Amino acid sequence: MPPRARARRYDPAKTRAAVTAQLQHVQDAVRELDEERLGAPTRVGGRSVRELIAHLPAAADEDDVLVTRCVELVVHSDDLAAATGLAVAYDRQALATAVRSLADGLAAKAPGGSVELRIPPFAVVQCVEGPRHTRGTPPNVVETDPLTWVRLATGRIGWAEALEAGEVTASGERADLAAHLPVLAGSCGDTASRQV
Repeated sequence: MPPRARARRYDPAKTRAAVTAQLQHVQDAVRELDEERLGAPTRVGGRSVRELIAHLPAAADEDDVLVTRCVELVVHSDDLAAATGLAVAYDRQALATAVRSLADGLAAKAPGGSVELRIPPFAVVQCVEGPRHTRGTPPNVVETDPLTWVRLATGRIGWAEALEAGEVTASGERADLAAHLPVLAGSCGDTASRQV
């Protein structure tokens, strides 16, 4: 049995600042939308851009809720950019929080130490049952960029699609994460409707 991983802690002040900054980026982007773009479809369960915006968080005050809201905000910022072509900026801490939280989610969903998932510059986690790697270069490595990881972890893109597009590299016989993805199913953020 692999050693139990230490739970990652999130600095509440940094996370709160990240959520506030990411929310501001989205609000700035949304101000540019006209009626046609507000009615455009998104990749989230047939929702329009207007419906997507209504599900973005407005505020929160509990630490765990803030991390969840930060993940939702980053995911839906990417959904908004994909649906409208807007260049939505990403607060570095907000993106880091989302990436780390989703990476930790994979490690919890597929515990083990046979695969090393690298998402530079924000996270490295060990996951998937099998022989544990202890020294040198791991035999099973998956590496991707932060936004591709967010998309994979939330089902916005599939494993095979990301591999084919060269957005993820996987080496080693256990490095196929398809069976463990997405980490979060559904639309990510089906909470009470709020206006941004």
